[in-house]
Amino acid sequence: MNYLKTNKASWDQAVPHHVESEFYDLKTFREGKSSLQNIDLELLGDIKGKSILHLQCHFGQDSLSLARMGAVVTGADISSAAIDAARSLAAEMDLPAKFVCSDLYELPQNLSEKFDIIYTSYGTIGWLPDLQKWANVIAHFLKPGGKFVFVEFHPVVWMFNDELDAITYSYFNRESIKDKQTGTYADQSSKKSYDFEVWNHSLADVIDNLLQAGINLTQFVEYDYSPVNCFKNTVEIEEGKWQIKELEGKLPLLYSVVGEKG
Repeated sequence: MNYLKTNKASWDQAVPHHVESEFYDLKTFREGKSSLQNIDLELLGDIKGKSILHLQCHFGQDSLSLARMGAVVTGADISSAAIDAARSLAAEMDLPAKFVCSDLYELPQNLSEKFDIIYTSYGTIGWLPDLQKWANVIAHFLKPGGKFVFVEFHPVVWMFNDELDAITYSYFNRESIKDKQTGTYADQSSKKSYDFEVWNHSLADVIDNLLQAGINLTQFVEYDYSPVNCFKNTVEIEEGKWQIKELEGKLPLLYSVVGEKG
């Protein structure tokens, strides 16, 4: 489980920089702007009064946006620095969200509630080696008939190198990818370096494991853009829609899955 120690240390190191970054723009968030993307909002629908478990919530900005919409929110993340920041932000904004520090696979040992909705998005499953365990955790926490909402970067993107100009990695989850990165998606100019270990997961890996766990898919969509500018060499084709320069419209950059527990 060395990957947990490595990745947790990098996320703990990144949190203070992310909190202060223009990417997360806490100033306008504090003034009332939601951090949730339109794709996510449409998939979630009316969440007022719903209990939501937000997996891999980072420092809680999206969790608190859900709470502002009237949901009863619990966020979970492996980074203790992220959870500390989330709790501080919730207290500052007087929002009744709960945050739990836990490895995702160990979450059933650290949280007892069941939820109407489970939500997770944008750069989450790459940190997890085993999607069967992931899907089983989702099924464990969903109430019967509960809704799963998932938005993620397309696995085709993760085949490319950091410059997005050459295919470097396999589409399939055949081995972990260990690397050192300078800067982060939220602070690409930073000179700080971060060690990490991640995994590529095919669409079949995602969908089959959800089905096997009893999550029946009700919607699957692929998108040719990203609503967040977190990659290198991008171009904004219209407001809030980013594509890879010189590959505009040729690659799927995002996909979404909605499911229901049978």
